[in-house]
Amino acid sequence: MNLLSRREAIVVFLVFAFSYFFSTLIRAITATLSPTLTAEFALNARDLGLLSGGYFLGFAATQLPLGRWLDRHGPKRVILCFLGVAVLGCLAFSQSTGFVGLLLARILCGVGVSACLMAPLTGYRRWFAAPMQLRANSWMLMTGSLGLVASTLPVQWLVPVVGWRALFMGLALLVLLAMVMIAWQVPQWQTGRDSVGTQQVSGDNSYRDVWKNLYFQKMGSIGFFNYGGLLAIQTLWAMPWMMQVSGYSAVQAATGMFWINLCMLGMFCMWGVISPWLLRKGWHAEHLIRRALPLSFVLLAMNIGFGSTWPEWSGVLLALYCMSCTVVALAQAAVGLAFPAELAGRALSAYNLVIFAGVFAMQWGIGLLIDGFGSMGWPKTLAYQGAMTLFLGLCMASYVKFLLTKTAK
Repeated sequence: MNLLSRREAIVVFLVFAFSYFFSTLIRAITATLSPTLTAEFALNARDLGLLSGGYFLGFAATQLPLGRWLDRHGPKRVILCFLGVAVLGCLAFSQSTGFVGLLLARILCGVGVSACLMAPLTGYRRWFAAPMQLRANSWMLMTGSLGLVASTLPVQWLVPVVGWRALFMGLALLVLLAMVMIAWQVPQWQTGRDSVGTQQVSGDNSYRDVWKNLYFQKMGSIGFFNYGGLLAIQTLWAMPWMMQVSGYSAVQAATGMFWINLCMLGMFCMWGVISPWLLRKGWHAEHLIRRALPLSFVLLAMNIGFGSTWPEWSGVLLALYCMSCTVVALAQAAVGLAFPAELAGRALSAYNLVIFAGVFAMQWGIGLLIDGFGSMGWPKTLAYQGAMTLFLGLCMASYVKFLLTKTAK
């Protein structure tokens, strides 16, 4: 295995983390901008869900070819090409004059930043030792949470000053800066295979060994519904829930989102600190998920039941729900470690496809349910509660499937 020195590893991590910070900021910014965009473009819940989900649609569409390209060409070349598309997407969003333009620009943004996590994780699989891969994965997600924090109150403060269009032009320039740093500091990819891995692969360039792997299938159910649903709530529906169900103002909801994302940042930092120790003690990702994930169901159910009657607790319960769900993020690094290094790009990208397909489905699906229940005459609060109840049922069903899928790992 071609390991980097400590100094090289720190520099590479920081450079990749810088780009991932803006990836997640761009991902979640539509939640904070939702009142502004809704007023300016007369969007309904279905449009809002599709607009935010467009990012994840573009993101998911690239994952399978992305995995092949990462294994073949390496993280540096691939992420530089993709980030160029992200720059174009941000510029296009800043110039959009209608819903279709906004949606196409969001899809471009999703395509452009779709390598910002998979590229470094593929590199870490070859450059870092196994315990450090778990730590680096968690701390990358912590950096992503910092980007989500920046998408809340800072964006809320900046929009009245510079406007949302200028904000996206600034993001385009910052992504361009990230490209310069990656080109300067990230090492070139060595095309030779290494022997590290837990199983033999077929030797072709397909995804057959990934899709048929029972461990991948076990983690896939919670990746789609639980992890995908967490991101759908965090990056879109938490803010409308606080405003429509709990009666928060736009500033109060943005403040709630700020604390939700800050709490998740702390959780990912904690997982990064303790995950190598847990791995040495034999506590693998599936063991932690099995024990910790049911708490998220209880917290979401409490928010559904009491979000309108105890509005002051709504933000707290949403934060606790999101924090309790962070345990499923450990599945991503575990999937990468379950495959040989030469298959890591495809395994990680395939799992990311599952996650972000879930985000798109949950974001748009919840919006469709809210509008559907509203068309049946349900009050707005009840429509939101009904949609979230169905989402909770899907999360619980996926957890049961996770429990029932037996593997040798």
